[in-house]
Amino acid sequence: MATLVDAFARSPSPMVITDARAPDNPIAWANDAFLQVTGYTADEIVGRNCRMLQGPATDRFTVERIRSAVQAAEPISVELLNYRKDGTTFWNAMTITPVNDAEGLAFFYAAQADMTYVHQMEVSMRGTNDELERLVNARTQDLTTALEQKTALLHEVDHRVKNNLQVISSLMLLKARRTPEGEARDALQGMAERIGALSTAHRMLYSEGDCTHFNLGDFAAEFLADMNAGLDPERRRVEADVESIAVAAAMAAPLALMIHELTANALRHAFPGEREGRVSIVARRTERGMHMTIRDDGVGVAAAAPNPAGFGRNLVEMVVRQMRGTIAWADAGPGTTVDIDIPLQQPA
Repeated sequence: MATLVDAFARSPSPMVITDARAPDNPIAWANDAFLQVTGYTADEIVGRNCRMLQGPATDRFTVERIRSAVQAAEPISVELLNYRKDGTTFWNAMTITPVNDAEGLAFFYAAQADMTYVHQMEVSMRGTNDELERLVNARTQDLTTALEQKTALLHEVDHRVKNNLQVISSLMLLKARRTPEGEARDALQGMAERIGALSTAHRMLYSEGDCTHFNLGDFAAEFLADMNAGLDPERRRVEADVESIAVAAAMAAPLALMIHELTANALRHAFPGEREGRVSIVARRTERGMHMTIRDDGVGVAAAAPNPAGFGRNLVEMVVRQMRGTIAWADAGPGTTVDIDIPLQQPA
């Protein structure tokens, strides 16, 4: 037991224990990592309730969820905006677990992680995406107004963008191969694959005769070939049944990113170890646009290993919102099903 306590005390992950039998469930113990993140000393927090870390911007709904779980002695995992001693904020991802002894509920154990950098990355990505979209739209308008050969110009732009994206993807893959295995290498590999999907979309736009639209069925076929090229067909495979749907060129990049992210995440997380499986992509035209279903026969969302550093699901939902669509996630028993509805008449 002493060895276990010493390991918790030395852990780089913030940990805290509260006394469930004392009034107001006060903090009974916290490791050095918790003290470092919050800026408090042990004397300043022991005996006080963890709500001392809350502030004006802390989400009240999440606080109420925590309170209800504690009252019911049930485990809970949440992310909450907390405040350090100096008043600065940080995003605290915590898993609170009730612990019983022979007499019943004794204390609560909370393992935590500072997720501030993840939220900052998401905010930065949204701002960067909006700024890039604004710059691209402004530049495209300038070029189409200045030149009479609009179609030839757009094809040339797509060709150059495709080439540039391929160069960037190759550089990131090279850097990934020279980076030690771990979170940084996985992040570089993932970003290179996303850029590759965008390159495929621009390659389709360059080859289409109509520079204002592209064929979703043809894109799915090319994407399928690229994705399956790196898989063992005896163990895992991606299949597609996509109608020939004319889609506005402006939707090429977000659609490519969305399809790639969902498919890659399924291959990465739905089939752990040597598990075999299949991912299917189905798209049909509807009265107001199109309906797309991405399904896998893997372990399912609930059974997949947690990935605190990942943001694939948030990225997909952000892209779907950008296209004015809706998305629903469900356990398929076995596997996971993602249903997406997207209007094809996009606002100007």
